[in-house]
Amino acid sequence: MLWAIAAALAGVVMVAIAAPFLRMPGRGMAEEAALPAAAYDLRVYRSQLAEVDRDLARGVIPADEAERLRTEIGRKVLEADRALQRDAAAAAPARRAPRALAAAVALVVLGVGAFALYQWIGAPGMPDDPIALRTAEANRVYEERPTQAEAEAAVAARPPAPFMVPDPAYSQLIEQLRAAVAERPDDPQGLRLLAEHEARLGNVAAGARAMAHLNALNGAKASPADHAQLAALLVDAAGGLITREAEAEIARALAGDSNNPQARYLQGLLYIQNQRPDRAFPIWRNLLETAPPGAPWAESIRRVIPDLAWLAGQPDYQPPAAPRGPALPGPDAGAVAAAEGMSDEERQQMIAGMVSQLEGRLAAQGGTPEEWARLIRALHVQGNDAHAAEIAAEARTQFAAVPEALAQIETAVAAAGADVPGPAASTGPAAARQGAAGPGAAAAPRAAAGGAGTPSDATGAGGSAMGATPSGSPATTPAGGTAP
Repeated sequence: MLWAIAAALAGVVMVAIAAPFLRMPGRGMAEEAALPAAAYDLRVYRSQLAEVDRDLARGVIPADEAERLRTEIGRKVLEADRALQRDAAAAAPARRAPRALAAAVALVVLGVGAFALYQWIGAPGMPDDPIALRTAEANRVYEERPTQAEAEAAVAARPPAPFMVPDPAYSQLIEQLRAAVAERPDDPQGLRLLAEHEARLGNVAAGARAMAHLNALNGAKASPADHAQLAALLVDAAGGLITREAEAEIARALAGDSNNPQARYLQGLLYIQNQRPDRAFPIWRNLLETAPPGAPWAESIRRVIPDLAWLAGQPDYQPPAAPRGPALPGPDAGAVAAAEGMSDEERQQMIAGMVSQLEGRLAAQGGTPEEWARLIRALHVQGNDAHAAEIAAEARTQFAAVPEALAQIETAVAAAGADVPGPAASTGPAAARQGAAGPGAAAAPRAAAGGAGTPSDATGAGGSAMGATPSGSPATTPAGGTAP
């Protein structure tokens, strides 16, 4: 059907192109000068007939004389008309032949050129891809997904991804936690801590097993957040692929809380992986448009949703603008006024106290990329470049999955001249938070090993990892950002 329509349109275009070449020429000044003698005579005779009628009407000539003149002029008109027809018949082929040849050449050039252009930039061998076939292919991909065990085995066969070396004290605490859970395998608190910290160490499959055992112990009392966390762990362990086992946990989470953002995010990702952007788009669109300020999943969705909208048949969709973050805290007017009356030594002590407060707050609560960059610059100003390098290394690890945030850190590093070759064991705020609070504290999150940009970046098994998180912490996403 498509080719028939294309052929009909091509025929219409060819007729439109050929018509000017085949049309009889107009009567312009040049052609007026080239009129045959018979045509000129015919005009003269017709003018004479009109003049006879005028003379008869004015009474200049009698009726019988007018009739005689009409007869004689009419005979001359017939002779001139026959001569004109003979001249036209002889001249027509000569006039039409060049035009017809030019039209034929133009049509051949146009047709051959169009065919060659399509062979060059088109896909002549591509078969039809109607919606029914696309839906059937999506269903096939969905039905033939690997199992969780198969996906984990495939991930284990890959080269290990670079990972931050944990602090020895932290590793020792994790070993103690593993031993405690082995002695008391049905301890809910121990299982929850083990699931969180195994995932942080990169042992995602072990974390998923611990979380699955915890949910089995809780049975119907397992919360939607627990099911969503287990789903995220299973996805991470499968290299980003949402298996049937992970899908079942997503369904349980949504059955208990249809607004659970992590489960909804994963549900949209499931549709993307199975070639159904039309179903994924409304889910992620709603997540983005209803995201509260600072929602960890908003930026990862915002980066890919234009492409997702195009694939879903919504090419004109414009995502909401990213909200501006709050202004960075700084000294108030009173502190500035007090600093004016201080000595240089007192002023330096005040600045050192402010830097220490900032580092302590980042250690206890975390912070924005702007605050980490401010800390790096402040340490450089104090001359503590070694510690600035440690903070920069930790910040790079913290924001490795968020290119926009990482760019701010790199700008601060370049300005401070802190030479940091790559992630390493850190003594910065997150490490201090981890060492002081033990395994239950919030250690530095690990970076996702994946890219960002289009929905296809979030669909393949192994595109990146979906990290598991404690309650309230974001998980890294296959899109390279953070998941609910």
